[in-house]
Amino acid sequence: MTDDDLPETFHVTTDEQLRAVSNLTRHRIMAVLRFEPATITQIAERVGLAKGSSSYHVRLLERAGLVKVVRTRKVRGVTERYYAMAARTIELPDPGEGGPDVLMRHAVADLEAAPAAGERHVKMAHLRLTEEQFAELGARLQALADEYRELSDPSLPDASLVFALFHPAPRKQAEGDAR
Repeated sequence: MTDDDLPETFHVTTDEQLRAVSNLTRHRIMAVLRFEPATITQIAERVGLAKGSSSYHVRLLERAGLVKVVRTRKVRGVTERYYAMAARTIELPDPGEGGPDVLMRHAVADLEAAPAAGERHVKMAHLRLTEEQFAELGARLQALADEYRELSDPSLPDASLVFALFHPAPRKQAEGDAR
């Protein structure tokens, strides 16, 4: 199966799927499979897991429909399976007000685990935008991410881009706070 054959988006809709993507180890396995298929051994090496643990997590992802076997080959009498993502992107349900945002938690964990000496571009900006500007900025960020995803080359080192454009919850004035 080529990347062109993949569906564009996989919508996480069941509790089993949500549990599968909520685990940081499985999130990292999916990152390995994002650009090219890999065997259990290759996944274990890239994520830093034992083969048994890697196999367990891949089976859970496969059962949830998030990854699938895309090819097999015989190696010394053993069938080697190559796994790949079931779609180009995974869309998670909205966590709802006050709910944990799994994607952002994984992104923060990956950022914290990244080598401190490596190059990073981490910024936060507080903006005041009209609804039209808000929608336009969201569309531009998505288009830029899509453009660079198309340029991705599996032979190059991984880079992660995470963005969150949102309206924060209204700040409650602290009791006794004089204004």
